[in-house]
Amino acid sequence: MRKLVVIGFVITGAAIGLLSSLGETWALKVFMMGLGGLVGAIAGAALSRIGQGGRPTPRRDDALRGLGTTSEDIMDNYWRDEGHPQFMKPTSADSKQFGGTGGMAD
Repeated sequence: MRKLVVIGFVITGAAIGLLSSLGETWALKVFMMGLGGLVGAIAGAALSRIGQGGRPTPRRDDALRGLGTTSEDIMDNYWRDEGHPQFMKPTSADSKQFGGTGGMAD
């Protein structure tokens, strides 16, 4: 059925191309018929949804939701984890101690 819709649009596009170039040379008529057929094929394929695939998109498994590994979990906890995955947040440079009391005169 889908191919029939596309073929109908191709024929309709070619007929419109022929009618729009009546009274012109045959070269222009053939060109306009080809252009009309091309536009008709594109329109027919888009309207009959050819090219989107025959299988539906698989549903996501929500079994991992809430473990901190999915992009939704990272988005939900962005402000807490500062954009890093859960338990992978690097330590802050301010909390590290590099020996001494922190003064220059040590």
